[in-house]
This record gives sequence, C-alpha cells and structure tokens, in this order.
Amino acid sequence: MSCLIAVDAGTTNTRVWLLEGNSIVAQAAAMVGVRDTARDGNNHKLVATLRELIESVCAQVPQLKTACIAAAGMITSPLGLREVPHVAAPADAELIATHAWQGVMPEVSNLPLILFPGVKSGDLLSDDWQFSDVMRGEETLCVGLSADSFAPPYTVLNLGSHWKAIEIDAQSRIARSRTSLSGEMILATQTTTILASALPEGKLELLDSEWFEQGIDAFEKSGLARALFCVRLLELQGRTSPAERMSFLIGVYVASDLAALIEAGYLSVERKVLLTGSGAVAAAWEAALAAKGIAREVITPEKIEAAYLQGIQQLLRLAENTKGK
Repeated sequence: MSCLIAVDAGTTNTRVWLLEGNSIVAQAAAMVGVRDTARDGNNHKLVATLRELIESVCAQVPQLKTACIAAAGMITSPLGLREVPHVAAPADAELIATHAWQGVMPEVSNLPLILFPGVKSGDLLSDDWQFSDVMRGEETLCVGLSADSFAPPYTVLNLGSHWKAIEIDAQSRIARSRTSLSGEMILATQTTTILASALPEGKLELLDSEWFEQGIDAFEKSGLARALFCVRLLELQGRTSPAERMSFLIGVYVASDLAALIEAGYLSVERKVLLTGSGAVAAAWEAALAAKGIAREVITPEKIEAAYLQGIQQLLRLAENTKGK
C-alpha cells in the first residue's frame, strides 16, 4: 500500500504526518510558519523546514513507498509555497477538492503535491467588506468533523493563533466565518509587552475560574486596552500568581470576542458549538458559553488531529476522482 504525506502549515507551526491507510506511522513538526515569511520577506525558511520535515518522516519508515503529499493551511497563501485562490462559501468538500492545485515543487520534494484551497465568505470589495472573512486549513478540519457523528447545523470555534468561528449549515457546508487575532494577541501580550513579567511563560493549561470571570468583568467595564493594563496593576499589587493573572488576561480576550459573535449569530442557544482547542483557552470558552446557556463540546487535540487527517484524505479522494473524469 502506498503511503500519503499530509501537511498542515499554519501561521506559527508546520506539522507533517506519514499515513499508511488511516494509521500515522511517522510524524514531525517545527515552530515555523507563514509568520516567518511575513517577517523575513521571503519563504526560504518555510520551504527549507518543510523539506526537512518531509525527509524526516520518510527516513523514519524508509521501507514504505509514498505516493504523494497533500497539504492545506496557510501554505496555500501568498506567504506560503504557492497561492491557491479561495473558493467562495457556501463550500462543501467537493468544491474545495475541485479547486486544488496539483503539481511538483522540486525545492520541497519530487513527489506529486496537492494543495487544497481555503474558503472565503462575503465580498471583500463591497461596502459590507467588514463582514467578509477567509480561512486556510480550518476548512480541512471542518470536512473531517462533518464526516464524524456531529449533526449539522453547528458552529466550529477554532482556538488557534487566530480565533475563528465557522458556521456549518444544514447541508454540512461551510456557510461563513468570522476571525479575530485574539490567539496571536494573547501570545504577543504575553511575550512582547510590559505585561510579560506579570504572566507565565508558555501555554496555560489550568484556568482559574474566579480570575477569568474578573477579566470578563474588567473588559465589560473598561474596554480592551484598560482591562489589559489591569494585569500590570495586579502584578504591582502583589497578591496574585502569574497563572491567575493569565486567567484574567484570557477572560479579557474572550469577552472581547464573545458579544460580537453572539450578535452576529455565530453563537446562540439554537446551535451547538464545537470548541477545537485545548488548555485554559478552551476551558475559558466552555465556561463562557455555559454561562450563556449555549450547548458546546470541547474537541480534544487527538480528535482534532484525527479530524484534520480524515478531512485531508477525503479531499484527496475527491480530487483524484475529479482528475479522473
């Protein structure tokens, strides 16, 4: 049986898997993404990293023959390997697969390469351009989730570098989406501002519910910028731990997105929400939705990975069927 190399290249990370059927036989990852391209002004680091990761997974199981590489995510943006234009919502798996780019990029690998496009919603050139949105990578996750036992309609709230609410309609199509920079802003606040000394390093796993709720309250009373400065005041006060202050900060950012998503109809008591994330951020969103009476389910990192890989395999099958017609 020929194997498949699956790739997920995002803003900050790149992951590569070697699949034999539905089984992962090798994998590799690096903290390199299109943010490096934006910072460096070229994609050399991304290309080199992807080549090394592909060589790594192949070297782990040298006896297996690999048929092709299938990739999605920001790798298909102008900051990635090659731009593949978005398809317009509403979009199902067949539409996404039909518009895949197929070819070979020797600087990455001599294997056939398939790049799947992202999905756009709204009209970026209209007067309502602020309601438009784009995604790359999350559409593949949604294809995998739709193949699972989740009954549409529902909303996927993906809690990565960007927080993205994705509306899945009754036909299991991606109907529209809304993105914020909150995930990336938390990292920036944590590492590059005066608040860095007040906050723990790395990802917070356990949420302090009391301080999370105080963060929500601070945002509602004072707005984003002042609520963030309150983290500094808490540090000067000397009565809280870095983890408690981080829980407060997460509360501020959750509150900054929550009301807008409810008003726009992405979050409601009539629509279940699938939270794709982990740690304190996922726990924070679960608590915030529970307080609003909104049905929700946290999808574990293991299930997220499995859904992404299931999605990319389904898209590949559809792309191969389209090519054969």
